[in-house]
Amino acid sequence: MSLESPTVLFSDGRHAVYWLGITDETAFRCNTYLIRDGDEVVLVDPGNRTYFGQVKSRVGQIVAPEKVTGIILSHQDPDVGASMVDWLEVNPDLKIISTPRTHVLLPHYGKPDYPAFEVEEHGVYPLPSGGALRFIEAPFLHFPGAFVTYDTASRYLFAGDIWAALDINWSLVVESFEEHVAAMDLFHLDYMASNVAARGFANKLVGVNVEAILPQHGSIITRKDVPAAIDYLRKLRCGLDIIYAGIE
Repeated sequence: MSLESPTVLFSDGRHAVYWLGITDETAFRCNTYLIRDGDEVVLVDPGNRTYFGQVKSRVGQIVAPEKVTGIILSHQDPDVGASMVDWLEVNPDLKIISTPRTHVLLPHYGKPDYPAFEVEEHGVYPLPSGGALRFIEAPFLHFPGAFVTYDTASRYLFAGDIWAALDINWSLVVESFEEHVAAMDLFHLDYMASNVAARGFANKLVGVNVEAILPQHGSIITRKDVPAAIDYLRKLRCGLDIIYAGIE
Protein backbone atom coordinates (compact mmCIF):
# COMPACT_ATOMS: atom_id res chain seq x y z
CA MET A 1 0.00 0.00 0.00
CA SER A 2 1.16 3.52 -0.86
CA LEU A 3 -0.38 6.82 0.12
CA GLU A 4 1.12 8.38 -3.02
CA SER A 5 -0.42 6.10 -5.65
CA PRO A 6 -3.41 3.80 -6.17
CA THR A 7 -3.32 0.35 -4.58
CA VAL A 8 -4.46 -2.56 -6.76
CA LEU A 9 -6.86 -4.72 -4.75
CA PHE A 10 -7.95 -7.03 -7.58
CA SER A 11 -6.99 -7.60 -11.21
CA ASP A 12 -7.68 -10.44 -13.61
CA GLY A 13 -6.56 -8.73 -16.82
CA ARG A 14 -10.04 -7.57 -17.80
CA HIS A 15 -11.33 -6.20 -14.52
CA ALA A 16 -9.53 -4.28 -11.78
CA VAL A 17 -10.36 -2.68 -8.44
CA TYR A 18 -8.21 0.01 -6.85
CA TRP A 19 -8.13 1.72 -3.48
CA LEU A 20 -7.48 5.39 -4.12
CA GLY A 21 -7.63 6.51 -0.52
CA ILE A 22 -7.44 9.92 1.04
CA THR A 23 -4.45 10.93 3.15
CA ASP A 24 -6.63 12.43 5.87
CA GLU A 25 -5.02 11.72 9.24
CA THR A 26 -8.28 11.63 11.18
CA ALA A 27 -10.51 8.88 12.55
CA PHE A 28 -13.01 9.76 9.79
CA ARG A 29 -10.58 8.85 7.03
CA CYS A 30 -12.53 8.19 3.80
CA ASN A 31 -11.94 5.41 1.32
CA THR A 32 -12.52 5.95 -2.38
CA TYR A 33 -12.41 3.00 -4.76
CA LEU A 34 -12.17 2.73 -8.55
CA ILE A 35 -13.48 -0.12 -10.71
CA ARG A 36 -12.09 -0.44 -14.23
CA ASP A 37 -13.60 -2.83 -16.73
CA GLY A 38 -12.95 -2.18 -20.43
CA ASP A 39 -14.25 1.29 -21.24
CA GLU A 40 -16.17 1.49 -17.96
CA VAL A 41 -14.41 3.38 -15.17
CA VAL A 42 -16.54 3.73 -12.06
CA LEU A 43 -15.69 5.59 -8.86
CA VAL A 44 -17.23 4.35 -5.63
CA ASP A 45 -18.01 7.09 -3.10
CA PRO A 46 -15.55 9.68 -4.48
CA GLY A 47 -15.48 11.81 -1.33
CA ASN A 48 -15.73 15.47 -0.47
CA ARG A 49 -14.62 18.50 -2.44
CA THR A 50 -11.55 19.18 -0.29
CA TYR A 51 -9.88 16.01 -1.56
CA PHE A 52 -11.12 16.15 -5.13
CA GLY A 53 -7.69 17.17 -6.45
CA GLN A 54 -6.01 14.30 -4.65
CA VAL A 55 -8.53 11.71 -5.84
CA LYS A 56 -8.39 13.08 -9.40
CA SER A 57 -4.60 12.79 -9.33
CA ARG A 58 -4.84 9.16 -8.23
CA VAL A 59 -7.36 8.40 -10.96
CA GLY A 60 -4.97 10.04 -13.43
CA GLN A 61 -2.34 7.42 -12.57
CA ILE A 62 -4.74 4.76 -13.85
CA VAL A 63 -6.74 6.44 -16.62
CA ALA A 64 -7.41 9.96 -17.90
CA PRO A 65 -9.91 11.49 -15.42
CA GLU A 66 -12.29 12.47 -18.21
CA LYS A 67 -12.64 8.74 -18.97
CA VAL A 68 -14.54 8.17 -15.70
CA THR A 69 -17.95 6.93 -16.85
CA GLY A 70 -19.84 6.60 -13.59
CA ILE A 71 -19.94 7.41 -9.89
CA ILE A 72 -21.63 5.20 -7.32
CA LEU A 73 -23.01 7.14 -4.36
CA SER A 74 -24.09 4.78 -1.58
CA HIS A 75 -25.94 7.74 -0.03
CA GLN A 76 -25.87 11.53 -0.21
CA ASP A 77 -23.59 12.61 2.66
CA PRO A 78 -20.93 15.20 1.75
CA ASP A 79 -18.03 13.00 2.86
CA VAL A 80 -19.29 10.40 0.39
CA GLY A 81 -20.21 12.42 -2.64
CA ALA A 82 -19.94 16.22 -2.56
CA SER A 83 -17.18 16.02 -5.18
CA MET A 84 -19.70 14.74 -7.73
CA VAL A 85 -20.07 18.34 -8.91
CA ASP A 86 -16.34 18.52 -9.63
CA TRP A 87 -16.41 15.20 -11.49
CA LEU A 88 -19.32 16.40 -13.59
CA GLU A 89 -17.16 19.36 -14.62
CA VAL A 90 -14.50 16.86 -15.77
CA ASN A 91 -17.04 14.73 -17.66
CA PRO A 92 -20.63 16.04 -17.88
CA ASP A 93 -21.76 12.71 -19.36
CA LEU A 94 -20.74 10.46 -16.50
CA LYS A 95 -23.61 8.66 -14.78
CA ILE A 96 -24.46 9.21 -11.13
CA ILE A 97 -25.51 5.79 -9.85
CA SER A 98 -27.76 5.88 -6.81
CA THR A 99 -31.28 5.43 -5.41
CA PRO A 100 -34.28 7.73 -5.97
CA ARG A 101 -34.17 9.01 -2.37
CA THR A 102 -30.53 9.99 -2.86
CA HIS A 103 -31.15 11.57 -6.27
CA VAL A 104 -33.75 13.84 -4.66
CA LEU A 105 -31.05 15.40 -2.47
CA LEU A 106 -28.01 15.45 -4.78
CA PRO A 107 -29.07 18.58 -6.74
CA HIS A 108 -28.46 20.58 -3.55
CA TYR A 109 -24.72 20.23 -4.22
CA GLY A 110 -25.25 22.65 -7.10
CA LYS A 111 -25.71 20.44 -10.17
CA PRO A 112 -29.46 19.92 -10.62
CA ASP A 113 -29.12 18.25 -14.02
CA TYR A 114 -26.92 15.20 -14.52
CA PRO A 115 -27.21 11.72 -16.07
CA ALA A 116 -28.84 9.58 -13.38
CA PHE A 117 -28.75 5.79 -13.17
CA GLU A 118 -31.53 4.52 -10.90
CA VAL A 119 -30.44 1.59 -8.75
CA GLU A 120 -33.97 0.56 -7.78
CA GLU A 121 -35.08 0.52 -11.42
CA HIS A 122 -32.16 -1.40 -12.92
CA GLY A 123 -30.75 -3.52 -10.09
CA VAL A 124 -27.49 -4.22 -11.92
CA TYR A 125 -24.94 -2.24 -13.90
CA PRO A 126 -23.53 -4.46 -16.68
CA LEU A 127 -19.81 -4.41 -17.46
CA PRO A 128 -17.99 -5.08 -20.77
CA SER A 129 -16.21 -8.17 -19.43
CA GLY A 130 -19.54 -9.89 -18.83
CA GLY A 131 -19.63 -9.22 -15.10
CA ALA A 132 -21.85 -6.72 -13.36
CA LEU A 133 -22.24 -4.46 -10.39
CA ARG A 134 -25.22 -5.68 -8.39
CA PHE A 135 -27.00 -3.35 -6.00
CA ILE A 136 -28.43 -4.44 -2.65
CA GLU A 137 -30.61 -1.97 -0.81
CA ALA A 138 -29.79 -1.29 2.84
CA PRO A 139 -32.55 1.02 4.11
CA PHE A 140 -31.85 3.03 7.26
CA LEU A 141 -28.19 1.99 7.40
CA HIS A 142 -28.03 4.86 7.96
CA PHE A 143 -30.06 6.64 5.25
CA PRO A 144 -33.47 5.43 3.95
CA GLY A 145 -32.05 5.18 0.42
CA ALA A 146 -28.71 3.59 1.31
CA PHE A 147 -27.44 0.61 -0.69
CA VAL A 148 -24.30 -1.47 -1.18
CA THR A 149 -22.65 -2.61 -4.41
CA TYR A 150 -21.55 -6.19 -5.10
CA ASP A 151 -18.95 -6.65 -7.82
CA THR A 152 -19.50 -10.09 -9.39
CA ALA A 153 -15.95 -10.29 -10.79
CA SER A 154 -13.96 -9.58 -7.62
CA ARG A 155 -16.78 -10.63 -5.29
CA TYR A 156 -16.10 -7.44 -3.34
CA LEU A 157 -18.91 -5.78 -1.41
CA PHE A 158 -18.61 -1.97 -1.50
CA ALA A 159 -20.46 -1.25 1.72
CA GLY A 160 -20.69 2.53 2.07
CA ASP A 161 -21.14 3.34 5.75
CA ILE A 162 -21.99 -0.23 6.75
CA TRP A 163 -19.05 -1.77 8.64
CA ALA A 164 -17.50 1.70 8.78
CA ALA A 165 -14.99 2.16 11.58
CA LEU A 166 -13.40 5.14 13.30
CA ASP A 167 -9.79 4.59 14.23
CA ILE A 168 -6.80 6.92 14.24
CA ASN A 169 -4.52 3.85 14.20
CA TRP A 170 -5.72 2.95 10.73
CA SER A 171 -4.59 0.13 8.48
CA LEU A 172 -5.87 -0.68 4.99
CA VAL A 173 -6.88 -4.21 5.97
CA VAL A 174 -8.31 -5.39 9.29
CA GLU A 175 -5.62 -7.27 11.18
CA SER A 176 -7.65 -8.40 14.21
CA PHE A 177 -11.42 -8.40 13.77
CA GLU A 178 -11.99 -8.80 17.51
CA GLU A 179 -10.09 -5.57 18.13
CA HIS A 180 -11.74 -3.89 15.13
CA VAL A 181 -15.22 -4.29 16.63
CA ALA A 182 -14.61 -1.41 19.04
CA ALA A 183 -13.77 0.88 16.10
CA MET A 184 -16.96 -0.17 14.29
CA ASP A 185 -19.00 0.40 17.43
CA LEU A 186 -17.84 4.02 17.54
CA PHE A 187 -19.65 4.54 14.24
CA HIS A 188 -22.54 2.08 14.30
CA LEU A 189 -23.96 2.71 17.76
CA ASP A 190 -24.65 6.35 16.90
CA TYR A 191 -25.29 6.31 13.15
CA MET A 192 -27.19 3.10 12.37
CA ALA A 193 -30.94 2.99 12.92
CA SER A 194 -31.69 -0.24 14.76
CA ASN A 195 -31.10 -3.96 15.04
CA VAL A 196 -34.14 -4.56 12.82
CA ALA A 197 -32.46 -2.63 10.00
CA ALA A 198 -29.10 -4.33 10.57
CA ARG A 199 -30.57 -7.85 10.74
CA GLY A 200 -32.80 -7.22 7.75
CA PHE A 201 -29.81 -6.25 5.65
CA ALA A 202 -27.73 -9.18 6.95
CA ASN A 203 -30.48 -11.52 5.76
CA LYS A 204 -30.12 -10.13 2.24
CA LEU A 205 -26.51 -11.36 2.17
CA VAL A 206 -27.41 -15.02 2.69
CA GLY A 207 -25.95 -16.92 -0.27
CA VAL A 208 -23.84 -13.98 -1.49
CA ASN A 209 -20.22 -15.07 -1.97
CA VAL A 210 -18.28 -12.16 -0.46
CA GLU A 211 -14.51 -12.13 -0.83
CA ALA A 212 -14.02 -8.84 0.99
CA ILE A 213 -16.01 -5.96 2.48
CA LEU A 214 -14.85 -2.49 1.42
CA PRO A 215 -16.40 0.23 3.62
CA GLN A 216 -16.22 3.98 3.08
CA HIS A 217 -14.56 4.57 6.48
CA GLY A 218 -12.05 2.37 8.24
CA SER A 219 -10.39 -0.82 7.04
CA ILE A 220 -11.16 -3.51 4.48
CA ILE A 221 -12.53 -6.74 5.96
CA THR A 222 -11.09 -9.82 4.26
CA ARG A 223 -12.80 -13.13 3.52
CA LYS A 224 -11.81 -14.89 6.74
CA ASP A 225 -13.67 -12.23 8.77
CA VAL A 226 -16.73 -11.83 6.54
CA PRO A 227 -18.87 -14.30 8.55
CA ALA A 228 -17.99 -12.49 11.78
CA ALA A 229 -18.76 -9.14 10.15
CA ILE A 230 -22.23 -10.29 9.10
CA ASP A 231 -22.80 -11.78 12.55
CA TYR A 232 -21.81 -8.39 14.00
CA LEU A 233 -24.79 -6.83 12.20
CA ARG A 234 -27.16 -9.56 13.33
CA LYS A 235 -26.30 -8.92 16.98
CA LEU A 236 -25.85 -5.16 16.76
CA ARG A 237 -27.95 -3.00 19.05
CA CYS A 238 -27.70 0.59 17.92
CA GLY A 239 -29.56 3.84 17.38
CA LEU A 240 -33.19 3.45 18.43
CA ASP A 241 -32.38 0.28 20.40
CA ILE A 242 -30.23 2.43 22.69
CA ILE A 243 -32.18 5.69 22.69
CA TYR A 244 -35.52 4.00 23.40
CA ALA A 245 -34.19 1.00 25.26
CA GLY A 246 -37.19 0.89 27.62
CA ILE A 247 -39.77 0.38 24.86
CA GLU A 248 -40.70 -3.24 24.15
